[in-house]
Amino acid sequence: MRRFAQVLLCSLCAAVLIAVLCLWKMADALRLPLNISEPQRLIIAQGSTSTQLLRDWQAKGWLHAWPSWVPAEHLLRIFPHWSDVQAGTFALYPGDTLGDVLERSRSGDGLQLALRAVEGERFADLRARLEAHADLRPDTRGLAEPELIQLLGLEEGATLEGAFLPETYHFPVGSRVSSVLQRMHAAMQTALVEAWAQRQQAEALGSPFELLILASIIEKETGLAAERADISGVFHRRLHKGMRLQTDPTVIYGLGADFDGDLRRADLRRDTPWNTYTRHGLPPTPICLPGRESLLAAGRPADGSSLYFVANGEGGHVFSDTLQEHVAAVRRYQLGQR
Repeated sequence: MRRFAQVLLCSLCAAVLIAVLCLWKMADALRLPLNISEPQRLIIAQGSTSTQLLRDWQAKGWLHAWPSWVPAEHLLRIFPHWSDVQAGTFALYPGDTLGDVLERSRSGDGLQLALRAVEGERFADLRARLEAHADLRPDTRGLAEPELIQLLGLEEGATLEGAFLPETYHFPVGSRVSSVLQRMHAAMQTALVEAWAQRQQAEALGSPFELLILASIIEKETGLAAERADISGVFHRRLHKGMRLQTDPTVIYGLGADFDGDLRRADLRRDTPWNTYTRHGLPPTPICLPGRESLLAAGRPADGSSLYFVANGEGGHVFSDTLQEHVAAVRRYQLGQR
């Protein structure tokens, strides 16, 4: 009986020693860098488990400090908070420890994309850029406009042009293009509501959608923040007087693929729904993605009496009250005549 007790005690001591050795080796493995010599992308699929990840890393030899006779998943019994991992794409860098990577995958601190919708960009160009992005899932590719509208959850017959706010957004690698567009659209809806609520002296506009249309024209007419309200004022006064807006960007938009970069007099006479030389009022849709500043300017036109403006060749415009003054400005700044 005494010998049995001695054997049992020795066995217990050996077990404790082995357990301590295992704990020491696991703790050592947590502190040492992974066995990688260059950055890696770790893609964790939906439904993956920490146990699967650890087994995979052990098989790849990334856990070079891990004893082969200790299953890597034993670590999770000691640190159960690392048992849950989030799906996503994560970056692994030389020098990262096992603890770093487990914590990163647990917290969902995955790779992020900085995606920008650009002021003045057409929706077709934004969509093409997003669908061609190597780190996005192009679930919108090949969809006709009505199908895309349905996928995005917009109202039937909604206008996609101008419906997405130009800003920089951050998304996880592997996001769906539709998710990106939905967020951009929600941001535009919020910005449009705010601009409509802040409008002043904007009686010529009957709805937030008309404000969006005018903002898109202002966006295409000038890149100078100081001019936006002045250009808005010109368009508001022309609308009040029943004058045609006669703005080149709307003509260019209506020409579509037929525009070759050179706007001719014949183009100004070519009637399309967007040609504000041949038609009164606002065009039927926005002509680009307007930014926040253009939205605010569309609803807050500057006071004044000017009804015309022409580019001065230096990035700005010269404003005129009368047609005679405008013709003289065109001759000087566009035709080089003194």
